[in-house]
Amino acid sequence: MTEILTTTAGSLPRTPELLAANAARRFAEDGLTPLPSAEFDAALAAAVDSVVARQQQIGISVPGDGEYGKAMSTTYNYGAWWSYIFHRTAGLEIVEEDTFSAQPPTAQNPEGLTLTSFGNRRDRQRFPDVYANDSEVNRATPEEGALTFPVASGELSYTGAALVDSDVSNFARSLSAHGYAQGFLTSLSPGSGARIQDRHYGSEDAFLEAWADALHQEYRAITDAGLILQVDDPSIAENFDQIDPEPSVEDYLRFTAKRVEALNHALEGLPREQLRFHLCWGSWHGPHTTDIEFRHLVELMLQIDVTYYSFEGANARHEHEYVVWDEVTLPDDKIIVPGVVTHSTNVVEHPELVAQRIRRYADRVGAERVIASTDCGLGGRIHPDIAWAKLESLTEGARIASRRR
Repeated sequence: MTEILTTTAGSLPRTPELLAANAARRFAEDGLTPLPSAEFDAALAAAVDSVVARQQQIGISVPGDGEYGKAMSTTYNYGAWWSYIFHRTAGLEIVEEDTFSAQPPTAQNPEGLTLTSFGNRRDRQRFPDVYANDSEVNRATPEEGALTFPVASGELSYTGAALVDSDVSNFARSLSAHGYAQGFLTSLSPGSGARIQDRHYGSEDAFLEAWADALHQEYRAITDAGLILQVDDPSIAENFDQIDPEPSVEDYLRFTAKRVEALNHALEGLPREQLRFHLCWGSWHGPHTTDIEFRHLVELMLQIDVTYYSFEGANARHEHEYVVWDEVTLPDDKIIVPGVVTHSTNVVEHPELVAQRIRRYADRVGAERVIASTDCGLGGRIHPDIAWAKLESLTEGARIASRRR
C-alpha cells in the first residue's frame, strides 16, 4: 500500500494571541519596517509551535508554519502571503495617492497587455453588485482587509534576513519538538512582487529581475536550513482576469512566460528536491467566471524548475480540471500537490469525497506522485473551526485513498 501524504497550501488560522500581538506591533516612520519587539517574538514562537503541534495531532504529513511569521502592519493588512514582503524589501515607498486604483506602468509588454488595478478585474465588472457587498466576497477579517500598496521608488534589495531567520528558527525548533523531519515555508514569487508600481526601473524585464535577485536571498535562507521552499505565485493564473479586454491565450502565455523566466532565475542554484510551487486563481470568495482554464497553463507551470506543484483542484470552478492529466505527461521526477479540500465553501468535505478526489489524481499519475493538500490558504477565509475540520477530513480521506487501488 502506498501511503498518500498530506500537506496544506500555506496560511492557517492565526491564534487569538498572535492576532493580538500583531495588532500591538509597531513600525518605523516609513510604515514598512517592523520595530524589534521581544513580546511579539515570544508570541510568534509560541504560536508557530502550536500550529505545528495541531497539524501533528491531525496527521498532516508535511506541515507548514501556517504563514504565522508573515504578520502584517496596520497599513498593509491584506493577504499576509503577499504584503509581508513589503517589510523585507528596501526601495519601496508609501505615497499619498491611491496606488490601488492606478495602472501599474511596469505591466507593459511586447504583446501590448496591461494589468488593470485589482478593483477593475473583469470578474468584478461582470458582478459589480456582488463585489460591492463585503458579506459576499473579500470579507474583511483580522487577517485580510483594506488594500493599500507601496510603490517601488528606488533600487530593490532584500532586508529581511533577520525576519526570515526568525521564521526558520521558530519552525525548525517546532518541527523537531513534534517529531517532523521536514516541513515547508512559503515565499513570494518575483511576478507577484512586480505587481506593484515601478517608479524606478522603467522596464518590466529589469523590474522582474530586481525582484528575482532580492527574493533569491529569502529562498536560499529557507533551503539552506534544510526546509522545503514553497513559492506562492497566484499571478501566473490570476493576471488573466486583470487584463481588459480579455487577451488571447497565446498572448497571455507569452506575457506569463516572462514571470516564469524570472522565477527560474530566482531559483537558480537551489536544490530542486526542496522546491515547491503554488498556483491558484487568487482564491477570493467570488464567482471566478473569468479564470483562465488550467489546461492552458499546465505545460508552462511544469517549466518552473521545482519538484512539487501545488494547485487548486477542489472548488466548484476548477475541480473538473483533474482531467488535464489525461493529456499531460507528468515528468518522472515531478510530484503534484492538488487541492482536495477547499477554502471556497463552509461545507466540510466528507472523507469519502476527499478520497475520491485523491484517487482521480493517483489513478492518472501514480499514488507515489500525489500529495493531497488544500486548494489555497485557509487562514482568514473560513472560520478557524471549519478550517481545522477540513484538515481532519483531508487526512482521513488520504488514509481511505491509500487503502484503495
